[in-house]
Amino acid sequence: MRSLLLCIFLNLLCHGLAVAEPVRLTNGEWPPYLGEHLPHNGVASRIVAEAFALQGIEVRWEFHPWARSLQLAERGQRAGSAVWLRSNERAAKFFISDPVVESGYYLFHRKGLSFDWAEVADLQGRRIVGTRGYDYGEAFQQAESAGQLRVNRVTSDETAFRQLLAGRVELFPMDKVVGFDMLHQHFSAAERAQLSFHPKPLRADSLHLLLSREVAGNAELLERFNQGLAQLRDSGKVAQYLLEVQQPLSLAP
Repeated sequence: MRSLLLCIFLNLLCHGLAVAEPVRLTNGEWPPYLGEHLPHNGVASRIVAEAFALQGIEVRWEFHPWARSLQLAERGQRAGSAVWLRSNERAAKFFISDPVVESGYYLFHRKGLSFDWAEVADLQGRRIVGTRGYDYGEAFQQAESAGQLRVNRVTSDETAFRQLLAGRVELFPMDKVVGFDMLHQHFSAAERAQLSFHPKPLRADSLHLLLSREVAGNAELLERFNQGLAQLRDSGKVAQYLLEVQQPLSLAP
């Protein structure tokens, strides 16, 4: 009898896992963290998917332009979106997870530039390039809006790096890991060797999974995700996955 009950329980469990609806999440292009054609869809996507998997939940990714990704999740047309900065505005519309990965923006410059800074006011008079739509932190954004910083906004990070290499600008704020990956993928070793970055971060933030408040059950789903994320982090796999992505990247030839 005990064996029979065990078989019934296992059958029910397997059946339940088989018919469980996958979680549909939106995503965007931000290598090496996120990318439709990257291994595991990027390291941040991998962390999210494996954290859910530890809770018996499958993730189905959809890649869209960033604004579209957020809009679909905000309206509840998808369960959520990964990965985003925390803000009060987003907290009103989404359940926000524990940190998935950390992001640090640094000021890239050519090696020939003698450059140091302690606060945003020290950047006045510098020729700075930025990417349209990027938020480089409250102090930077306020100084730019007030006209205290001279910032040329361009359409892509690659364009910004090319302006930096050409000497048209002096500084470019960029997530260090994303910047290293872009330089590794699109620039030569000789070009990478011309660049450096200041060790003081312009901004340092955590990035999170957002689950829409418009989708029933998402509060409980977030709890399960956070549990899976903690398990994955405690296993050492989060650190391992991040190291695997970051270790090969360098500005050196």
